[in-house]
Amino acid sequence: MQVSEAVASRRSVRGFLPDPVDPATIRRVLECAARAPSGGNLQPWHVDVVAGEPLAELKAIMATRTAEAPGGEPAEYDIYPKELDPKHKAYRFEVGEDLYGALGIPREEKLKRLMWFARNFQFFGAPLALFTSIDRRMGPPQWSDLGMFLQTVMLLLREEGLDSCAQECWAVYPATIGAFLNLPPTRMLFCGMAIGVADPDEPANTVRTKRAALADFATFRGL
Repeated sequence: MQVSEAVASRRSVRGFLPDPVDPATIRRVLECAARAPSGGNLQPWHVDVVAGEPLAELKAIMATRTAEAPGGEPAEYDIYPKELDPKHKAYRFEVGEDLYGALGIPREEKLKRLMWFARNFQFFGAPLALFTSIDRRMGPPQWSDLGMFLQTVMLLLREEGLDSCAQECWAVYPATIGAFLNLPPTRMLFCGMAIGVADPDEPANTVRTKRAALADFATFRGL
C-alpha cells in the first residue's frame, strides 16, 4: 500500500467486526511505529494494549461506570478549547451532524444521541484496544511527538488491512482507566484507540469527514 493510500483510507471507524487481531500484527505495527519522529529522541509515548478477557472486563467496568457517572470524572486536560472560534466550531458541528444524520438520529433526540455516544466506551465492538499515556513532565513538543506516533500507528494498521478509531473520550474517565491499567502517578492518560476490521454494514462507517481546502490552511511564499 502506498503511503498516500493509507492516508486517504484511514478514517474513524465506529463499528467493528468481532474478528480478533493477530497479536503478532499489533506487535509488528507498534515496533515499526516506534520510528515516528521524536524531538531529541525522547520517545515520550507509553502504550497499553488490551484484548480478550481483560478487554471484556474493561467493557463491563465502563458499562457500570458510565451509568454511575455519566458526566465523567475530573478531567486532566481539555479535549477541546473552552472557547472555539467560529471556524473550528463549524467544523466540529458539521461532523457531528453528518454522523448522526447517517445514523438517522435527529438533533432533538438527545437521549438517543447520548446512548449512541456511549458505544465509545465499548470500543464500538472492536476486538482490541490501545491506550497511550505520557509522562506528566513532558510539554507540548512531546505531546506533538505522541500525536505523530499515533498517526503512524493508524497508517500502519491500514497497511495491515485493519481499521481504527482514536478516542479522546477516554480522557473523561482518567481515574477509572488509570486504575485499570495501573498507570503510575507520573503518567497521564491521553487517549484510547479501537482497532479491528470495519463492519461494512454499520451506517456510521459511511461518513467521510469533509476537510478544508488547501487555500484555507496553507500559505506559500517564494513558490
